[in-house]
This record gives sequence, C-alpha cells and structure tokens, in this order.
Amino acid sequence: MLKLAPFSFHRFLFGTLLLIICSCTSIDRTQNDLLVFRYNEHKNIGSLDPAFSKDLADIWGTHQLFNGLVQMDDQLNVKPCIAKNWTITDSAKTYTFNLRKDVFFHKHELFGQDSTRNATASDFEYSFNRLRDKSIASPGSWVLNKVDDFSALNDSTFQIKLKQPFPAFLGLLTMKYCSVVPKDIVEHYGTDFRSNPIGTGPFKFKRWEENLKLVFRRNNHYFETDSIGQPLPYLEAISITFLPDKQSEFLQFAQGNIDFVSGLDGSYKDEILTAEGKLRASYSNNIKMIRGPYLNTEYLAFFMETEINTIQSKKLRKAINVGFDKSKMMTYLRNGIGIPANGGFIPKGLPGFDASIGFTYQPELAKQLVSEFKSETGIQNPEITLTTTSNYLSFCEFIQRELQKTGLNVNVDVIPASSLKDAKANGQLDFFRASWIADYPDAENYLSLYYSKNFAPNGPNYTHFKSEAFDQMYEAAYLETNPELRAQLYTKMDALIMDAAPIVPLFYDEVVRFTRKNVEGLGINATNLLELKSVRKSVNMTEVE
Repeated sequence: MLKLAPFSFHRFLFGTLLLIICSCTSIDRTQNDLLVFRYNEHKNIGSLDPAFSKDLADIWGTHQLFNGLVQMDDQLNVKPCIAKNWTITDSAKTYTFNLRKDVFFHKHELFGQDSTRNATASDFEYSFNRLRDKSIASPGSWVLNKVDDFSALNDSTFQIKLKQPFPAFLGLLTMKYCSVVPKDIVEHYGTDFRSNPIGTGPFKFKRWEENLKLVFRRNNHYFETDSIGQPLPYLEAISITFLPDKQSEFLQFAQGNIDFVSGLDGSYKDEILTAEGKLRASYSNNIKMIRGPYLNTEYLAFFMETEINTIQSKKLRKAINVGFDKSKMMTYLRNGIGIPANGGFIPKGLPGFDASIGFTYQPELAKQLVSEFKSETGIQNPEITLTTTSNYLSFCEFIQRELQKTGLNVNVDVIPASSLKDAKANGQLDFFRASWIADYPDAENYLSLYYSKNFAPNGPNYTHFKSEAFDQMYEAAYLETNPELRAQLYTKMDALIMDAAPIVPLFYDEVVRFTRKNVEGLGINATNLLELKSVRKSVNMTEVE
C-alpha cells in the first residue's frame, strides 16, 4: 500500500505560491527579453579560464566562450570544431588535425589594429603546454598523461603523438581543458585571465560582478552556422545570476525571471513532479521537462585495505548489495528520476553496460549472508559506519533502515563535502557514499577507478581494489581498436568488479531540465553539457494571455 507523506505546511505554502505564480503571472515579453537567455548558477563559478574548468558550473560558463579541436554532439559523437578534419596513423598513435582558417579570437585591443586574429596551430601548442605547466597547476593536466608530444607543423596543422594507442582520446579532447587560448592575452592578464577571458566561442565575455551576475554577449564573428547556413548563435546574450538557494532559484524560474533550471532538488521535487516522475498538470501550460540518461553513477564504496571485519567480508558486502530495494528508493526519494543500478558500475548509455551483471533486491538472501557471517566470525551484532554528506542523508537512512532488517547495523556519519572528498582520497573512510560523473564518454573512464596503478590519492581508485585479471583486461582494452570487442572487454571487467563487490551501485542518474515553454532548441545530452549556441526564444502566448 502506498503511504502518503505527512502534511507539511511549509510544502503546502511553497506549492501554493508556485501554483499562483505559474497560473496567474502575466509576463510582458519585449524583443530584448527574447534575445537573452537567463539562468542561475547556485554553485557559483570559480573561473572562466578553461584550464581550470573542473566543475560543471565552470564548464557551462567556459563552453560558451571557448572552442577546442573537436566537439561532441548530443548523441556523444565526436564532431569537427576548429579542426575541420583529422587523420589517425602510426598504429593509432599519431593524430594530425587540419584546422579551419576562419576562426577568430574575440576582439581585444591587445591584438592591435584589427583587434583580433586567427586561431592557429601555434595557439593550440601554447594551450597544451600551459596545461602541462606545473606553475599553472591546472587540474586538467591529466588529460595529456597519455600524450608523448604535440606540435604545430604549420599555421593550420596540429599534430599529437600518443605514448600508446588510446581509443577514447578524441572524446578526451572534447573537454574544456583542451580549449584554445591566445598567448598574448593570457600572458598579459596572468592569473586574472580567469575574469578576463578571450576565446573563439559563440559568445564573448561582457561583465562579471562576482557572486551577483555574469553577462556574455553574442560573438558576431563566430564561425559555425546552422543546417541552412544561418550564423550561430541566435541569442544576443546570456545572463547568469548566482542565487545560492535552489528553492529561490526555482521561484525565480516559476516567475519567469530565468528560463531554465537543471536538476531535481528536494525543495521543489514534490511540488513539480509526481512520484512517477511526471510533470504535474498545474505546471504543464508554462513549463516543459526534458530528461535523459546522465553519465553519472551514484554508489557506495568500501575501502578494501581496511582491517575491519565487516568490510573485509565479501558475504557482508554482497548482503548490502541485495539488502535494499533500489526501485523503491528511487520512487520515494527521487520521484522516479534515475535508473536503479541493478547492473554494474558502467552506467546505462555507454558501450559495455550490462543490466544483468549486478545485484537485485533479495531480502532473504541478504538475511542468510548476514547469518552466515555471524556464524563464521562469532560477531553477533555486526555493524558498519557509512559516511556521507547531508545531501544524501535521506538515501543513507533509507539503506540503514532496510539493512537493519537483515541483522546488520549501519551507523550513518554526516560530514562536509570537502571533508569527505579529502578523507576518501587518503583512505580514511571504510564505507562511504560517492559518485562518478564521466570526464569523457567512454567506459574506460569508469573502469579506471579499479585499476591498481590508480590508487588514490594519486589516482581515482578510492576503494584500493586490486585484481591482476582486471589489470590485464584493462591494459588489453587500450590496444583493442574494434569497438565491439572493446565493449565486451569492458563488460567482463565490470562483471569482475561486481563479483568482488568493492562497491554498491545505487542508481544511474538522469539529466533533468525544466524550461519555459518559449525556449526552443535546448537539447539534452548524457554529459549534461549546456549548449546554448542553437537556442532560440519565442513569445509564449499562454503567458501573454
């Protein structure tokens, strides 16, 4: 039987306010309104220098201002960008890119008489060297770890040589770290380039009042066009505010003051969505929702080098994996947004994903495994501490209650996000909540978390999982150029991980976007990249009426 949530006056008041706003607000759309795309960035933006585009907020900002050699479309296909084409030779170790000659940097007085100049292969050489420069300390320096050398062969030819074949390399180059920047401008501003960015992107930097507002304007000399040859972008400007509160952000959206909200927050999820993840009828006139797979796996992780008996026991790790209902968890805590992770660590949407290799809810098996642990160890009251942040407390408490029924006591420890990040990197947590968002769309990025040479803090292997068989397959995947055979290797590796159970996959996330009905052309992609160059706004007659 479905249990109704207890009545909350706060929720009722908030929902009533939103309903009034969405139903009754008459918005006077001027032509200027239709040329400006407005959104809020509640996590703030730390830098507009692409060499420091580590967080999604920064990536969304720099993506409007900068371009790289290649780019990714909404189907995760690598497409030309500043490089119009490329060849791969030398047993897939040498990449030679032929650059467009009609790509110009945004205007700046330091460029001299014309206030601009072409982006050339030498600019890419400088930009890549900057990533490697230890004095710059870019968090993106790792993207060149598999690169042996790179050079500008001439103004329009840039060549990269790898140490070994790496099938995911082109996807890696789509990251904002690999954007081209102009040496003359960067060296003039130094560290202040973060707030004085000059790129080649569809929008150019206009004004930044930190913590208040950021404005980009249309780049009238942008090189890309749409399918009928019309210049991009269509919008005149992008306006970004920095309200830190997600509830306030959603109220601004409901009032029509911003055009877009990303993600599902607990402060408004029950007001706008049904338990099945559908948009409530009261919002359907003015708001539309788009959702799709997101390359993000949410999971619990065990530190495999701990001496604690409960962590070392494979039976208890499997008992946790089968001891709670992930589908029920998604319905009650996420309004159906997200896919229960009954497969492995590789999320749905990537080659290598297999829904059959993971664990399903089996409460009786969980009880049996806990009982066997008690008999074998003599520990009659086994307990384990799960460390999390406040954002995921509800998930961990749900799991805590479910596992209690199996005979395993789970203590939930809540710490700040920064503390959890440092502690898991240094092996100080035995059992913790984590997530992995793809840096690039290849399952190798996920499997790198279980390669023994990537032990944290020097790599992303936070569990310190080690398997010689896994390592051999992981290294073999680098040399496999056939995509189907490589995907089969990925599935085998993922199945090996799940058999050893160093993790508990919770769910594969989904991108959820809410927009005003008058926003057109805002797509969705599995990396949650915000692509605005093809967005238009029109008059929404429902709102005008």
